Amino acid sequence: MQNLTELPANATSQRSLSVIIKVCVAIPFFCIFLCCIAVMLHIFASHRQFLETSRYILFTYMLINDTLQLLSSVVLFLCVMGQVKFAIVYCVPLLFISTATFQNTPLILATMSLERYVAIFYPLQQPATWHSDRIWIIILSLWFISCIFPIIEYSIGELDLALDVLSTPVLCKPVVVTSSPIQKLFKAAINVLFFAVVAVIILFTYVRILLETRKLRQDRESVSKAMHTVLLHGFQLLLCMLAFTHPITETLIVLHANWLPEDIAFFNYFCFILIPRFLSPLIYGFRDQNLRGYIGKTFLCCSKKVKATR
Repeated sequence: MQNLTELPANATSQRSLSVIIKVCVAIPFFCIFLCCIAVMLHIFASHRQFLETSRYILFTYMLINDTLQLLSSVVLFLCVMGQVKFAIVYCVPLLFISTATFQNTPLILATMSLERYVAIFYPLQQPATWHSDRIWIIILSLWFISCIFPIIEYSIGELDLALDVLSTPVLCKPVVVTSSPIQKLFKAAINVLFFAVVAVIILFTYVRILLETRKLRQDRESVSKAMHTVLLHGFQLLLCMLAFTHPITETLIVLHANWLPEDIAFFNYFCFILIPRFLSPLIYGFRDQNLRGYIGKTFLCCSKKVKATR
């Protein structure tokens, strides 16, 4: 008969092994993502022609937003894995950045689709705000919209009176500050609204550009590229929407597998948060012919430097 005193030690060792495996799986993906983003941002900073085009400015903005989103989510992931507790006053900024950048992603995709629409239908008479020197107005508007809703969400809730915001250590999870039913309902409504509006915008721009492709006889190639770009934004939106499938996956895993709750949470995080954010900018970046050429040259130069130092 197994000694009962051995069970806690076995459970602890199994949990420690599980945490190590999860960290070793998630962190390399995040590091590769950061390296690729660093290369793209270096290219944009080194070649002025990219920063003079609204499309590339918006893409740079998307890279920065996704980096902040993944950085905040990975920090929260590591804190939960390591059972690191700290005061709510330090937890809220991390949760706020994660939520705001998550909601900002579909807004950026909608804006990038509209930019292609404006470039095709108003090539000579673009509104001033869509020019490369005025695009910051749109970017600031997107930040304002994506930040105002988390502020409202946190404001309508009530914290546990037993918790001291400045001193009580807690495990930094969204449930700490968004546990009330009204907050959950508000968050669900906002997410549905964001993604529904963006889906309509992407569908509208795609259909309009598709119809324009059939009418034009000249410059069909550029219009066709714009149509494929908008279609790509739709695919990126689909990747982002995978984050909302976690209730379904949790139910299926519970029915067909005997997984622990923390294992289910990691599966959802890795498959529906980390991977889509990892793939989305890389697919867009490597698809662009001009950017792909500079990326190849950058990696080639880096490899030559590494060989020269050996």
